[in-house]
Amino acid sequence: MSIRLLIYEDNENLRKSMNALFSLNPSYQLVECKSNPVDVLTDISQFQPEVILMDIDMPYMDGITALSTIRKAGIDIPVIMLTIFDDQDNIYKAICTGASGYILKHDLENIGPAIQDVLGGGAPMSGPIAKKVLSYFSGMPVEKKSLPENLTEREIEILNFLKKGLSYKMIAEECNLSIDTVRTHIKKIYKKLQVNSATEAIYKLR
Repeated sequence: MSIRLLIYEDNENLRKSMNALFSLNPSYQLVECKSNPVDVLTDISQFQPEVILMDIDMPYMDGITALSTIRKAGIDIPVIMLTIFDDQDNIYKAICTGASGYILKHDLENIGPAIQDVLGGGAPMSGPIAKKVLSYFSGMPVEKKSLPENLTEREIEILNFLKKGLSYKMIAEECNLSIDTVRTHIKKIYKKLQVNSATEAIYKLR
């Protein structure tokens, strides 16, 4: 079954390129490709996407504001930021707002794997972005004293694996759990931390 994609990109040439890219691949169904996200909640209701690719710098409404609108509405659809910006401020804002991944536009050949990754519970990022994200962390494990008291030892263990960048499948193998059980644990973690994504959870623990 094809993956339903909704794209917001103000560059007409890039929009056409992505339209052609996904239209030729039966693994994807491009439900809509728009120049701005001013009607993002209506679009989501109408097109029912499974993944959203979101530019940051767009007219009328920027991508981070649109992402915030999505998350405040309680919608947990994976949103991958697709942008030319690799500065820490934009990365931080996007992730703290609930971005599921962050891919640079010159990295388009990796957008297909990124979509698969995010649907598998990963947090895909272009190489330069990943390096900047890693620079925020000291490499020390998450400690119980820095977390809400109602997190269990298993949830802390899973948080440490998320911090290391492991996917749901990899965490399941490490913990000898099913993927569905890992998903259940992570949903509980998100609820307790009041976040919407793995990257947002990690940033909250800084």
